Amino acid sequence: MAQHNCTTKHRSFKHLNAYERGQIAALRKEGKSMRYIAKQLDRAPSTISREIKRGTVTQLKSDLSTYEAYFPEAGQAVYEKRRKNCGAKLKLPHVKDFIRFAEKKMLEKEKVVSRQYSGLL
Repeated sequence: MAQHNCTTKHRSFKHLNAYERGQIAALRKEGKSMRYIAKQLDRAPSTISREIKRGTVTQLKSDLSTYEAYFPEAGQAVYEKRRKNCGAKLKLPHVKDFIRFAEKKMLEKEKVVSRQYSGLL
């Protein structure tokens, strides 16, 4: 039976791109709030909050005092590094003994078949 009165909202998850990260940096420099930035980019405030946390880097001033600042390049680099690590992992390294065994058996079988074939000629 099909349900026609579905009340759940369709979610469309999108990753932030480099341009949007640049917009976040510009709006942060203007002193805008996270909620304002989220509305401008049509994103959830939590997305903006996580991105600012991801791209915030501790910097060192010339008088050796530190401060934290958001850099879109840092956020993009963290995103790309984490994105590279997601997804299914290769199983090949875990089955190398089996592959060697199967290869050995196939080569033995090939030798037997070639001997039988050469005997027919």
